[in-house]
Parts: sequence; C-alpha cells; structure tokens
Amino acid sequence: MTAADFRRIALGLEGVEEYSHAGLPAFRVGGRKFASLASQAAGYGNLMLTLEQQAAFVEEAPEIFLPIAGGWGRMGHTHIRLAAASEDVLTGALRTAWKLRVDKNAKTGRKKSMAKRSGITNRKRGERQP
Repeated sequence: MTAADFRRIALGLEGVEEYSHAGLPAFRVGGRKFASLASQAAGYGNLMLTLEQQAAFVEEAPEIFLPIAGGWGRMGHTHIRLAAASEDVLTGALRTAWKLRVDKNAKTGRKKSMAKRSGITNRKRGERQP
C-alpha cells in the first residue's frame, strides 16, 4: 500500500475530512484526529489506537505495526508500514482507529467538525459555509 491508498481508504470512511496538521496530512472525524500521514516519508501511516488495540495489532503482525517512538507510542499511537500492509489490513486498521474516535466523540457529544461548527472551511479561510 502507499500514502495515496491510505488517503483514499481514510477518506472513504463516513464523515472523514483531511486537514493539515503541522503541515502534514491528517484525517479527522467529528473534528478530532484519528490518523495521519505525518511519517509518510519514512513509509508509515499513523493510527491513534488504545494501548490494548496497539498491543493486539503489534502482536498479530509485528512486521506491519509498531508503536511510534517515545511518549506518543505509550499513548497508543501506532505506525503501520504501508509497503507491508495489504488493502484488507490497512482498511481494518484505519476502520479501527476511526471507530475508536467516533465512539469517543459520541461520549463527549462531538458530532460536527470544527470547520462546520465555526462556519469556515479548511480550504477557503474566511468564506462562510451556507
């Protein structure tokens, strides 16, 4: 798989929008990030998982998944080696991160994206949405 595949699959999930996070592509649902391509230059996609989900993915497929180094990895942030992942594995991993974020959003009442709540699109700053 490639960064383009990661993007295509992520954007195919319900309610997902792409935005720039620190100048790099990231994906959010309900205004909250669940995945990014911040490490695409190194061949990775990044997923925001629970520690339990991270451990299960790494145990099942250590050649594909690894915790992000440092504190982020200790919070469940996980690399997926794009070149080693099949479409089914990448789709399942992205869907897992997306579902986790959707469920967390439901608990906190977050339904709309930040852009929609503010009435400003991410692409055209200053132009209000109808």
